[in-house]
Amino acid sequence: MFIILILLQILIFNNINIGVLGITPLFYVLFILMLPFETPGWLLLLLSFLMGTTIDVFRDTPGLNSAATVFMGFARPWILNMIAPRDGYENGMRPYLMDMGMSWFLYYSISLVFIHHFVYFLLDEFGLSHFMRNFGQIILTTLCTEFFVIISQYISFRK
Repeated sequence: MFIILILLQILIFNNINIGVLGITPLFYVLFILMLPFETPGWLLLLLSFLMGTTIDVFRDTPGLNSAATVFMGFARPWILNMIAPRDGYENGMRPYLMDMGMSWFLYYSISLVFIHHFVYFLLDEFGLSHFMRNFGQIILTTLCTEFFVIISQYISFRK
């Protein structure tokens, strides 16, 4: 999945440019979203760093994707704890839309994609001088990325 998402991001999604703000879906975050619940924290951060660094190499954005993806990986356990079912997560279960339900998945994925994009655009602008324009770009890019994440769930993660 790591290699497939990198290829999709580089060959397809990097070439999508929507609207005046230049919205480009950052679909590679699906890799972190779909890791199993019991992924150890150190491995989650390492995989986040590897994914972000690989994308940085191909997008010529030194450290930008790495930082945002590692922060997303860091926030993932907290988000999972906040939305955990009463009985907890079953072993071997993955955070798929078909397994967890639409409302759970939307809260989970939108939260993490928003966190990723917030850090990404904050570091890209390196400040809050154009906050309203950046916030619009964060929201629109989050919605665009989320659209493709949901579509991917229906295409490839069916029961």
